[in-house]
Amino acid sequence: MTGRSIFVYFTLFIISILNANSQTTNYNLTKLAVQNNIKVVNRELRTSANDSINIIHLSSNESDGVAWIEGLEFSNGIIEIDTKGKDIFHPSFIGIAFHGVDEKTLDVVYFRPFNFKSRDTIHRSYAVQYASHPEYPWAVLRDQFPGQYEKSIFPAPNPNAWFHVKIVVTYPQIKVFANNIQKPV
Repeated sequence: MTGRSIFVYFTLFIISILNANSQTTNYNLTKLAVQNNIKVVNRELRTSANDSINIIHLSSNESDGVAWIEGLEFSNGIIEIDTKGKDIFHPSFIGIAFHGVDEKTLDVVYFRPFNFKSRDTIHRSYAVQYASHPEYPWAVLRDQFPGQYEKSIFPAPNPNAWFHVKIVVTYPQIKVFANNIQKPV
């Protein structure tokens, strides 16, 4: 994602995480942000409300950035969140980072809403991507493992609307589900 800006909204103000011990914990992101329990690197974070939904917004920037929930340890489990981007070529990436050591060493699943409904099948196949920084960023995975770590989403979500994300991490496998589709994307 280097050299590209990120436009991210997170909604439902709750991120649900099911850890390996089968305990689900819901994190109210808005509350955590207000309490300064979200560490933001190379972004600005603001909260707002829209239609009775609390929203976390991370600013755009030309370089990589991340927001971490302070004190949260995660290895295997399920991450669920509702999110929204924009149908604007390149400035709209939505990423969910985990297994982070710092802002440079992390695993991430990210979405390119501008590719969700692209007329070009190659770009459409870049709708969702897994990467592991710093060793396996998107460009290395695309070059060395074409089509293995990025896929299209069918049916494609509206690139300008909220969509639900479920990430199931059972190291070394990661499955990504969008909008409650039963088959991983």
